[in-house]
Amino acid sequence: MKLEVLDDLVDGLPGNFKSLNPAKQKAYVDSAEAPLRKKAAASLKRKIEDILQNPHGITQYTGQIYCETIASGFDPHTEFFPPEEKENFEGILGKQRFEFGFKIKGDKSGGVFIDNLEPGSPAFRSGKLNKGDKFMSVQWEGKESVDVSEISVDEFGRLLNESNHTIALFTVKKADGSLVKISLQKEQAGNDDDDKVKSFILKGANTIGYIYLPVFYEDWDTNNQGLNGCANDVGREILKLKKENIDGLILDLRNNGGGSAEEATELAGIFIDAGPVQQEKDRDGKVYTLKDMNRGTIYDGPLVILVNGYSASASEIVAGALQDYNRAVIVGANTYGKATAQIVFPMDTTVTPETIADRQSENYLKITISKLYRVNGTTAQFTGVHPDIVLPDLLDAYISKEADDPGALRPSTIAPNKYYTPYAPLPVKTLAQSVQPEIDTSRYFNAVKNFVAQSKNQKELKDIPLDLNDAIAAGQASAVNDEALSLTIATKKFTVQSNQYEIARMQADSYLKELNDEFSQQVLTDQYISIAYDVLGKIKTP
Repeated sequence: MKLEVLDDLVDGLPGNFKSLNPAKQKAYVDSAEAPLRKKAAASLKRKIEDILQNPHGITQYTGQIYCETIASGFDPHTEFFPPEEKENFEGILGKQRFEFGFKIKGDKSGGVFIDNLEPGSPAFRSGKLNKGDKFMSVQWEGKESVDVSEISVDEFGRLLNESNHTIALFTVKKADGSLVKISLQKEQAGNDDDDKVKSFILKGANTIGYIYLPVFYEDWDTNNQGLNGCANDVGREILKLKKENIDGLILDLRNNGGGSAEEATELAGIFIDAGPVQQEKDRDGKVYTLKDMNRGTIYDGPLVILVNGYSASASEIVAGALQDYNRAVIVGANTYGKATAQIVFPMDTTVTPETIADRQSENYLKITISKLYRVNGTTAQFTGVHPDIVLPDLLDAYISKEADDPGALRPSTIAPNKYYTPYAPLPVKTLAQSVQPEIDTSRYFNAVKNFVAQSKNQKELKDIPLDLNDAIAAGQASAVNDEALSLTIATKKFTVQSNQYEIARMQADSYLKELNDEFSQQVLTDQYISIAYDVLGKIKTP
């Protein structure tokens, strides 16, 4: 609690704090500390009350933690799933989430407010909610009301994830200060634009297509025969971009934690002719090959895959396969290092993989069933996929990777697939040398390097100081880096445009246009995309 108060206090210090005399500094700290203490205490009390109000009682709550702990002892990806968590997990993989339909942002004075309403969603249809409304309390049906007036965005998100089917009563404060109560129930969102493929045209000396894929979702509806999976969605975007006569393509898999291995295989097949994409070894030691069965490609031009430390699992399948085939230049940071496959089983001792689809259960287990290997016989497990062109990664300051977990399965190698035939080698060394001067002189990338180095030094400390002066000194030491990291200078290399199909959609949907404009601005100021654009400009079209 002391650390939470200290962090908030240092984050809120005025820019001229160092120049104030000691008496004024003390006066500021004394006045700011009291509400921050109250906020920290309220946060802890909310957590305790949430446990005490568990609808299934304390016994089941502690039993669930016990089961989660046992599962975590096998490997990092074996998990115990109550029905709600199983539903959320499959919602991510299937692009079908249960949502109220509002986007939130943190309020500087504490709490969260509505940043946007999803058209057609329960929140939108209620007619009582507007952008800027601040949440004051939330009450799930059958539970006590929770004061959220000073809650953090993360806490609020966890509170909303408690149920997918129970009605929640929200109290919001309107712009005029009035309080409004509204009951909402989540609905399955089949068209969540944040989790769909996005594409843009980068127009400059070269015309480059850009596609962002946030997660490897698949089509859970067998009637659609996989037509709504992410591989097909990417394929559709490529066809739109090809009409713009692109000279190259960037596929952005940064922060993509994976998902369906089958979709990853399908996606890799978009860029190569028919052939093996990955190998899978089960617990009995038998090796299976996952293949691209379709002859030909949707796109055969110059290709860059962007990855970072959060690119994992299915992302590593695609990046590793296209690297092995010499089909793409991999740009970014070393990936996460997860090359294992899991399946969700009902907690029923009579279930088998063949009967799993027909069984329902009160609880479930996500179990690791196999290891994944690249077509050349190596694995991304532990080591990740190493980029051809390495860029500093801010995530190195924050995250632990697969190799950092003592329970992670150890890497091994198997025989290369004998039917795997790579394309001619790409000039990756020459390309890396050509963009290295820009990387070395980039204020942003140098700031990332410094920030990561500072963070690693702090991680080596066994004790965390709780002295205000030490915290202020540490904050001032990183101020220069923070300023550089927050730079949002638009590149002059290209402009960001939407394809003609997307332009027509935005004319009929103002909310979609707002999201599109915001995302395109991010693309314009993204230093990693800027490097990828340069790389593609230097690759000769075959």
